[in-house]
Amino acid sequence: MITARYHREIPQRYRLEAGKCEKCGHISFPPRLVCPECKGKSFGTVTLGDSGRLVTFTVVRVGSEKFSKETPYAVGVIELDDGVKATCQLADVDVDELQVGQKVRLVFRRVQEDGKAGILCYGYKAVLQ
Repeated sequence: MITARYHREIPQRYRLEAGKCEKCGHISFPPRLVCPECKGKSFGTVTLGDSGRLVTFTVVRVGSEKFSKETPYAVGVIELDDGVKATCQLADVDVDELQVGQKVRLVFRRVQEDGKAGILCYGYKAVLQ
């Protein structure tokens, strides 16, 4: 089981922080050690916006044990207005009405509850605008 402290100490999980290459300006989310564009190794930190559009998605109708009570649910790739792509669950949506290109906003939500101790894990989910 991953501890709650582990999740709390990942800044991009809570603040949408990305790495911006100081050599070429490419933005990577999550941050990387080496720029995929120019192989630079020096990065600054940028905070991404929370708005974007749905690039693609899939509907999960038979989920794992942890998510079986939430089925059906959708997981999609979101292209933020900053140009960065992120994968997350789509929340508060009728999965049969989803369409590629819809405007979404990332919101901070409970993602799952781990173990018998009930440790809560938080992260971002996308909701339609």
